[in-house]
Amino acid sequence: MSDTIPDLTEKRISYTRGELRRSDLHADPLAQFQQWFAGALEGQMIEPYALSLATANAAGRPSVRTVLLRGVDERGLSFYSNYDSHKGRDLAANPQAELLFFWPDIERQVRVYGSVARLSDEESTAYFHVRPRESQLAAHASDPQSAPIEGRAALEAKFAALEARFPEGSSIPKPGFWGGYRLAPQEWEFWQGRPNRMHDRFVYRRGGEHWTTTRLMP
Repeated sequence: MSDTIPDLTEKRISYTRGELRRSDLHADPLAQFQQWFAGALEGQMIEPYALSLATANAAGRPSVRTVLLRGVDERGLSFYSNYDSHKGRDLAANPQAELLFFWPDIERQVRVYGSVARLSDEESTAYFHVRPRESQLAAHASDPQSAPIEGRAALEAKFAALEARFPEGSSIPKPGFWGGYRLAPQEWEFWQGRPNRMHDRFVYRRGGEHWTTTRLMP
């Protein structure tokens, strides 16, 4: 296998699966998202609930990573993490973020911008206890998340020690450093791929209790 990156200048596809017209849009962006998300789920794509989470620290340095959507309703979109992780420190210093869903199989993407706040401890605890046992143990084992570790063996030793501490059938407590966040949308953008890079894009912006919708250039 060659380690050389091939010439990428001609590598592209043309998007031909759909279109997005103003008359297609719901007045409420949440309803529009729910419709598109249902289509992504029905398409049996790999983890359509995976999203890119972009944050920035107090100095403005950006970071982005993939997390999993774990809830969406009129209050916003929720996900979970270690509060002391890189993303957790960013959100403590600058509680704003943007989410990006990209669904290439249906040639759509959705961007969501807004303010972020922690979920209640009750909500986080309830979710923690419906996670698989191994995921609960991993939340403990990976602390402090994003910190250097000497090797894979050290991480696996931590996990094994936790398995011994919490044998099968025992209750694993939610760690205090772990929990959920909710992004309250202030702006949504819906993008539908079109041929010749003439994509359809509409942005919803909140104005008080209402949303305004604007078509954007591709």
